[in-house]
Amino acid sequence: MSKIYNFSAGPAVLDSSVMEATAKAAINYNGYGMSLMEMSHRSKPVMAMVEETESFVRELLNIPDGYHVLFLQGGASLQFSMIPMNLLGEEQTADYTDTGAWSAKAIKEAQLFGNVNVVCSSKASVYNHIPKELNQSDDAVYLHVTSNNTIYGTQWKEFPIPKNLNGYLVADMSSDIFSRPIDVSQFGLIYAGAQKNMGPAGVTLVIVRDDILGKVERAIPTMMNYRTHIDKDSMFNTPPVMSIYAVNRTLACLKENGGVTAIAERNECKAQKLYGEIERNPLFTSPIPEKDRSLMNIPFVFADGGDEADFLSFCDGRGLKTLKGHRSVGGFRASIYNAMPEAGVDALIKAMGDYKI
Repeated sequence: MSKIYNFSAGPAVLDSSVMEATAKAAINYNGYGMSLMEMSHRSKPVMAMVEETESFVRELLNIPDGYHVLFLQGGASLQFSMIPMNLLGEEQTADYTDTGAWSAKAIKEAQLFGNVNVVCSSKASVYNHIPKELNQSDDAVYLHVTSNNTIYGTQWKEFPIPKNLNGYLVADMSSDIFSRPIDVSQFGLIYAGAQKNMGPAGVTLVIVRDDILGKVERAIPTMMNYRTHIDKDSMFNTPPVMSIYAVNRTLACLKENGGVTAIAERNECKAQKLYGEIERNPLFTSPIPEKDRSLMNIPFVFADGGDEADFLSFCDGRGLKTLKGHRSVGGFRASIYNAMPEAGVDALIKAMGDYKI
């Protein structure tokens, strides 16, 4: 079989070492003679693995004191409800930026719990840019951003500052966490589904500052309360152990290869090479202004029309998979997360150069 490069936006490419380690653990975890899938989540080996995974998160992101690291379920989609349920009082206001489909979903859920002020929106232009003018509330509890917009290929290069001096940022970083350095102290809460850049589907990372919790008066269901999971070290109910282990191996690999700063340099290099080909090649164009272009998800379209199915078939024949753009925008999309090797980007660039209409 020829080399396959998976450009899927998620579930996404994983490093081969992660898949090999996870496959071994599924049969015999670290010599215990049992599959990790059948080991109790309260057993010493599993608890040690989860603790190690948390230590990787804290080290790689340089998380300050006063923050909790949680491994939850339900994906980022559950966090759309869980965040306002825990943080936003019924008579309070939260500011939300509307920069893509996932931002819009987060806004819809937050409106069930309090007042939502949409401070900006690029919906009218099919989310092809990040608005820079934010109409923030004076008293917003928090300002919510989606750091990288997977479908449309836009990314916040600098995060906005909440207008309310007592407010804080909340960020959905599902598709670019661990891809570049961030200052965690800027945020009250960060959340990320694993299946983009951190591991397989099934686990969601939440990083939450302790002092923002416990300030709403509503009764919160036990499973939806962050305090429940903090008090039980993410072990209140059976966690997705195999998914956490894959995250563990992904982060161990990242650490061994220089950490977040080193991967950011490689990600920048991969992205600039692909954007360079899009600019150079008269067949293709980018719908996103340069200042807002994502380093993780790169959409491109035919400049003057062409047969999208034919180009996708051409790429597929070269082992370049899942390049079809999201149905809402069409065209093509190359997701080049941390685990996508530069060779994969080079193979796509060559295919773009070789293709003839």
